[in-house]
Order: sequence, then structure tokens, then C-alpha cells
Amino acid sequence: MAQVPAVPKFTRARHLMRSTLFGRTDATADMVASERAALAVRTRGLTQKTAQQVTFLLPMVGPDHVGNWDAVVARLRTTLDGFVAQDSADWRAAVCCQSRPDLPDDPRITYLPFTDPTPGNDKWRKLRVLAEALPDLVAAPGYVMSFDADDLLRQGTVNEMLSRQVKGGYLVQSGYVMDVTTGDIGLADKRSLSAPMRKPFWKLCGSCAALYHDPSEPESTAFLAEMTQHEHRMFPYLAALAGQALQPLSRPSVLYMLNHGENFGARRGRVGYKTRFVQSYRIDDAQTLETITDDFRL
Repeated sequence: MAQVPAVPKFTRARHLMRSTLFGRTDATADMVASERAALAVRTRGLTQKTAQQVTFLLPMVGPDHVGNWDAVVARLRTTLDGFVAQDSADWRAAVCCQSRPDLPDDPRITYLPFTDPTPGNDKWRKLRVLAEALPDLVAAPGYVMSFDADDLLRQGTVNEMLSRQVKGGYLVQSGYVMDVTTGDIGLADKRSLSAPMRKPFWKLCGSCAALYHDPSEPESTAFLAEMTQHEHRMFPYLAALAGQALQPLSRPSVLYMLNHGENFGARRGRVGYKTRFVQSYRIDDAQTLETITDDFRL
């Protein structure tokens, strides 16, 4: 199963207006599965309880699809070490892959085997396995975030999510993109007068949205399983359609590493633009770079 195509922007606007302005929660014939699942959540009207943990879902590329499996596992370990180092212990992480990688010895980290032999890109099938396993992975309400196995989470991010307890969930509007070959780091954020062409982080990287999830509500699990079948640019729209509009985190919270040799985007020829993005919005301030190094354990 391939990634589900994005819904055209005009259609998104029409569907969102229909539900938010006119209160319509019945699905129309042209809606895709994720939109139908979103409206099921809106109809159910989830009562948001206190979120008790943040759960990260990590689909990991299989060893047969990479040139250097040991390097891929090492990057996964770095990602997971960033979770372990968080100043809040209230997180969980689940890794789905054909082969069990070497994982940190931490009971909060779970491995889910992937046995589907269908050829082709399997990232989205792994995300479905992860999302559908949520009722077994977590027992209490919390936030759920799909997370690429080579991105890094900023220190304090779990604590911020659980301290603020925002309704709906969080969006990584501001984040960093690092070109591993040069060491340069660019800031992704909303546009400004000084950077009118800059893009927010959620348009560049899939590790960008943490949604409230209640494992006791089947509609909540079903929605996450369908939402994660799309590219990340669809996440804010689908969350809003579900009545779970996302709020930005307070600071750049995720670091996306490019050109490390096994980027998923490189297999689709889509890294060139992001490499240029880093150079366009490169951070040169020494103090800022030192803070990034410390907070992301670079």
C-alpha cells in the first residue's frame, strides 16, 4: 500500500468549512478514509482527559532497503537516546521494522515486528501497524506523535506537552533542518517580513504533530491510523476536521537531519530543495548554535 494522496487544497477548505461553520459531520461521497475517520471523531466529541504520557510511533526502514544497516540503527539509537534524556519520564516509544534493531534497555521502548512481504515502500503500512497497536501500547490518555527514526527531539518537549495540556494536540511550527554533510543548520518557521519565503517545519518533516489520543475510544485510534497514511502536510487539516485543532509548541522542538546517506526523501529525489533551504535560512549565531547542540545532544 502506497502513501494516500493528499486531498486538494480547495476540497480541504470546502470540507472544513462544511464541518466547522455549518456543523455538518456526515461524510460526503468525495471524502477519503482519513476525512471520514476525522468526522467520526468530531461526531463522537471526545472529552479530553488529562494526558498522562507522550507516545512516539517510529516506522523504521528494513535492512534490505538500506546500504548500511548499522548506520541506520545507530541513528535510531540517537533518536531514542533523545527520548531517554527528556526531563520528563512520561513517554513511550514503539519501533516497527522487519528486523529487531539494537534498542536501549528501557521498558518504555517497544518493538513491533513487521511481517508484510508486499514489495515497495512500506513506511505507511508500518505506521498503520503502529497506530492500530495503540490500545495495547498505552492504557491512559495522552498525546501520540509519529516520529521518523532519524530525527531528534529537543530536551523539555515532553514536559511542555504534558504541562500545557492543550486541547487537540501540538504542531511543530518551528524546528531545525541540519545538513549532515556540512554541519549547517537552518531554521524552519512561519514566514516573516525578513523571511517571506520560509516554510514552517511541519511542511518539511513528518515528525511534526502530536495529537491527543484516548485508547478507550476506538474512533481515536482509527483516526490516527488513517491520518498517518498521508503526507505530513495533511496533518493540521485532518486534525482540525476532527475537532482537534493543533497548537504550536513554544520553541523549535524537532531537528531533521538531511544527507546522512539513508534519508527516505533521497530515494525519491526530494532532498535537493531542503538542502538549499538550509543554506537560505542558515543559523550563524554562535550562541544559538551552542544552545541547539546542548538541547538536541548533537
